[in-house]
Amino acid sequence: LIMKAKGSNVKETVSKFWNEGFASIRVAGSGSSRFPCPDVLASNGQRTIAVEAKATKKDVQYFREKQITELIEFSRTFGAEPILAVKFSSRWAFFELFKLRQTPNGDYAVSKKDVKD
Repeated sequence: LIMKAKGSNVKETVSKFWNEGFASIRVAGSGSSRFPCPDVLASNGQRTIAVEAKATKKDVQYFREKQITELIEFSRTFGAEPILAVKFSSRWAFFELFKLRQTPNGDYAVSKKDVKD
């Protein structure tokens, strides 16, 4: 059930990028590979994006430090822009990494409050 939920959220992210004129794919094995890899890769020929996607019913979504450093590492090597996609309840929001706030334990967070209407 957990894998299905994650998979459907990633598929929604892929669809969102296609709707915006980006070719996009879900990256198989993301999160379980020994190499850093994002959940989604998207490009429109001028801009290439590596996406870490999460969904939450809460007002804040947390990311482990390792998830962020691996997204940055992959993006640098691949030549992509690292982006976070967070589904707050039923609404998707996309964040550049400078929007992250570091928590006292070293993880990172983005808030529903950071989403522009």
